[in-house]
Amino acid sequence: MTADIPLPPLRAARIAAQDWPALAADLDDYGHALMGPLLTAGECRTLVNLYDQQDRFRSTIDMARHRFGSGQYRYFTHDLPEIVADLRAALYPKLLPIAQDWAARLRKPGTWPERLDDWIAQCHAAGQQKSAQILLRYGPGDWNALHRDLFGDMIFPLQVVIGLDIPDVDYTGGEFLMVEQRPRAQSRGSALRLPQGHGLVFTTRDRPIPSARGWSAAPMRHGVSLVRSGHRHALGLVFHDA
Repeated sequence: MTADIPLPPLRAARIAAQDWPALAADLDDYGHALMGPLLTAGECRTLVNLYDQQDRFRSTIDMARHRFGSGQYRYFTHDLPEIVADLRAALYPKLLPIAQDWAARLRKPGTWPERLDDWIAQCHAAGQQKSAQILLRYGPGDWNALHRDLFGDMIFPLQVVIGLDIPDVDYTGGEFLMVEQRPRAQSRGSALRLPQGHGLVFTTRDRPIPSARGWSAAPMRHGVSLVRSGHRHALGLVFHDA
């Protein structure tokens, strides 16, 4: 399935139209939830074409050099493209109630403010002042090691990745991976395909699971499986700065 279907003209409307109770339930059960389409095919191509415009980005990471896997990603500057800024601003208030609910279950203070700008200002005041929005590019043989996007003490517990290419057309392989570390048991893994333009919301660090004490935090990590052919691009939306 691709994003070549009619979508509301405003990106905020597309986000509002998602089945948020169902997404929250999937997040509770699995730590991740596949969303419906957020971007058109044309908007996906626009983002992919930005990758070679170096002035859009504050830094480029070679994953092999840092032993993160193989491939490359770039961090946007704070001067975000309109598409990226729109998505981030519209997603935050929808994710906030889920984040607050999780924090309450884990008996951790959920101190995120109602406005994204206020939360980012808190990140900056704490020394996390670099944009964490990511555009990723993988080619044949590339992959991303299991990791968590933690850049300091200021953490928002949910983030979103959006697939920008068509699986089995633009690339093969390259599934999005999640691994949950279960208490006193072997880890549980998931592999998901990202349709073009669709988002996946997932936990940044851990999710609440029932335990003898009420609720416990189950650590989770994410990555990307080996890309076998073609090129895979994705947009990563993180709701705290680095």
